Amino acid sequence: MKLIIALLCSVCIHINGYGQDRYIHKEQRDSLAVVELLDSFKEKSIEMMKADSLQNMHMSERWNTSTYNPYKNAPKTYPFNITFTDSTFASPIKRGKVVTSHYGWRNRRAHKGIDIDLITGDHVMAMLDGKVRYVKYHSGHGRVVVIRHFNGLETVYAHLSKQLVKVNDTVKKGQIIGKGGTTGNARGSHLHLEVIYKGIYINPEYVFDFSEDNKIRSKNIWVTKKWATPYVHSSKRQTKGDVCTTYEEAVASKQKETQVYVVRRGDTLSKISNKYQVSITSLCRTNAISKTSVLKVGQKLVLTP
Repeated sequence: MKLIIALLCSVCIHINGYGQDRYIHKEQRDSLAVVELLDSFKEKSIEMMKADSLQNMHMSERWNTSTYNPYKNAPKTYPFNITFTDSTFASPIKRGKVVTSHYGWRNRRAHKGIDIDLITGDHVMAMLDGKVRYVKYHSGHGRVVVIRHFNGLETVYAHLSKQLVKVNDTVKKGQIIGKGGTTGNARGSHLHLEVIYKGIYINPEYVFDFSEDNKIRSKNIWVTKKWATPYVHSSKRQTKGDVCTTYEEAVASKQKETQVYVVRRGDTLSKISNKYQVSITSLCRTNAISKTSVLKVGQKLVLTP
């Protein structure tokens, strides 16, 4: 009997100790879970603070409501990165988007945006959330609205017949900001749309897909000099090319941009221009020749800068 009682006592002590161990281990696990949750919260808070700080910098840097391009004398460095939180944009007009003139060289001048057909009085909408930086009558652009978005990108809506926002207004994606028209240097009613990042005019069709899908081409876009140089594009057609989504792709793309063509018998500047979709002006500027220069068989021409 004594042996049985001693055995039972031993079992009870073991069970009690096991229970205490389980309790201690549960406390430890709960404590560890709390620490991990706090660490995760802290990391997310730091990320949010960094994002807010970057956004505030974009929205305050050279904020000037009286100057069309406050970055006019700022240095330009390529490639540079633009990020988006959205994957789509709001169409700037309600009707189907028909691009009548692309970004590029046109009539011996740089066309730094695209022209979208509309009827005078059509509503014009903000493509993304942002803040109105400039609302004025600007030479060439006529009545214009410039919106700076939270990633630093600016969109320009020109030739408006009426502006329906004022400077420092906060606008939402798809919000009506004006009415289309023909003010300024416009031949017929259309919306002249420009995309600018810190004073650099970017080919809008490199950043945005103007089909019915209204897609931003990537949430992470790297811009090389090619996509910010009008004279290497033709306003008569959309320039083809993949979007660079990493720095490495941008560097590789930049290296490919410089192509050398060896002149063959029968070649003319016009023929080379049409074949490689490079403007004659670009060929002349890049190669320091004139439009009346006689090409020689074997002569090397740089097709892009």
